[in-house]
Amino acid sequence: MPIDESVAFRPVRIAVLTVSDSRTADTDTSGDTLVARLTAAGHELADRALLPDDVAAITGKLRVWINDPSIDCVITTGGTGVTGRDVTPEALAAVQDKPIPGFGELFRWLSYATIGTSTIQSRACACVARGTYIFALPGSTGAVRDGWDGILASQLDSRHRPCNFVELMPRLHEG
Repeated sequence: MPIDESVAFRPVRIAVLTVSDSRTADTDTSGDTLVARLTAAGHELADRALLPDDVAAITGKLRVWINDPSIDCVITTGGTGVTGRDVTPEALAAVQDKPIPGFGELFRWLSYATIGTSTIQSRACACVARGTYIFALPGSTGAVRDGWDGILASQLDSRHRPCNFVELMPRLHEG
């Protein structure tokens, strides 16, 4: 998609949350991939955390971040599958003001090219909560690459045309 070089790039302040019962800070390759991509694009890592698959823990962290005016966006990785422990979409639903259904739809469409029909097992989703974007990606490094490279890199670039999420940020608190 086209980048309008006449528009100034505006870095987005992004918090990254890895949701996993099995990963540690040393083995969080998906979170590392996400941080590397967002910082290489010129964005700021506002905060980073790793939490177990627990709705209360996830919603608690999301509430802290969406109430922090220095955080524009949260991207999670992990917990979007269909097993009993996968609860990230439920956590987003608990804090959201408005869902962004097209994000999950587009993610699964892009992911189909990589993993075929297995993409149907993903419950990738997104929302706006208290004026903050939240995007939930699956926990694999490949899924993080698909989500960032195929959607978020352009939609979080203030120069992307015909439109992008960044230009809407000042209006997210409208009532």
